Amino acid sequence: MSTHTFTAPLWKWSARTEASGWWFVSLPFEVSDVVEGHVIPGAGFGSVPVEVTVGATTWRTSVFPSNEQKTYVLPIKKSVRTAEGIADGDDVTVRLRVVAG
Repeated sequence: MSTHTFTAPLWKWSARTEASGWWFVSLPFEVSDVVEGHVIPGAGFGSVPVEVTVGATTWRTSVFPSNEQKTYVLPIKKSVRTAEGIADGDDVTVRLRVVAG
């Protein structure tokens, strides 16, 4: 599978409650187009499994299509944000590789 590197700002999902702690990076449209070609039929929410590296942290997760953002979005969990010292609005350099599909 191909690997894509890009930089995009970290943003918080504005959910119904302020207690929600979901943070994301939006994929550039050209990367989103490639990812979309790897959707597994029946996968939850149209998700695509990926391996991601941010700084020195590598993990497996999924990216999800966002109607609001009009692209796929990558969740950035708290342990990664803490380990890499990233906060709301910070530019995050991401290395992303699709692992299935």
